[in-house]
Amino acid sequence: MKRKETMPSHHGVDETLEKDYPNETLKLLNQRASCRSFSAKKIPRKVLELALEAGIHSPSGGNLQPYSIIKIEEAKTSEKLARLCGNQVWIAQAPTNLLFCIDWHRLKRWAEVEVAPFTATSSFRHFWISFQDTIIAAQNICTALDSLGLGSVYIGTVLDCFRELKSMLRLPEGVFPVVLLSLGYPKARPRPKRKLGIEVIVHNEKYQQFNDKMLKQAFEKKYPDLKVEITQERLEKISEVCRRVHEEGFAQKCTKRIKEHGYINPVQRYFGLHYAADMMPLDNDEFLRIMEEFGFSWFKKYQPVEYL
Repeated sequence: MKRKETMPSHHGVDETLEKDYPNETLKLLNQRASCRSFSAKKIPRKVLELALEAGIHSPSGGNLQPYSIIKIEEAKTSEKLARLCGNQVWIAQAPTNLLFCIDWHRLKRWAEVEVAPFTATSSFRHFWISFQDTIIAAQNICTALDSLGLGSVYIGTVLDCFRELKSMLRLPEGVFPVVLLSLGYPKARPRPKRKLGIEVIVHNEKYQQFNDKMLKQAFEKKYPDLKVEITQERLEKISEVCRRVHEEGFAQKCTKRIKEHGYINPVQRYFGLHYAADMMPLDNDEFLRIMEEFGFSWFKKYQPVEYL
């Protein structure tokens, strides 16, 4: 029987952070890890409300809070979400899912009621800040959940089902899904993944360019021994991706490097196999069409709307 080649996790390697922290908050932030296995235990209402309160008290540009959170606890809805978001079973397993959305609908209604001008859905500035505000609120809740003994995992693949979410959750014009957070009590506490260090991520005063050797060493430290086995199928896929993105000469250079090393390295795996570089940009125009369907037009030349 032919042996089945296994693919190592693209999330990286587990990290052991056995160190002393000056307080529990820093320990919590450093040891946080995504949870993809939840117990059947329900989240008490008071516990969830504590986490949600932490979210709505997060920083917000102008204190406008241009976001809404759809709380989903019905099993059928969570099961449908799991299918729509790439068959991620932990979405259905989680007792609660939170969908974080940019929400200019509420503020537009406020402007209409109080007779004020409104152009936020036509403004990139407003979109940019509201996206930040939404993610900040989500992360506040994520941290609060960890402090209360729960676990969570972000689901970014809501971008694969924007239209379905709009219909299923009755999202009005001006409300746009950003990210889903699945949460619950973990079956086992997950271990954090190894990260690039401060010396790589933090730049003093201005951007620092690393030479090739320093850059390779930094990523080799993050991904020690994370080598993907070469198969004919994987080699053909990477070669085809390279050909579509950078033409034949680069495809030959990439496959030659793989064969010389005897394995597929992490960055080749990320952009050649997992987040395939030829596929990632293809939906750009479609995403803009979807955004317009949701009532946003910041990417178009602004045209004043006649008051009726």
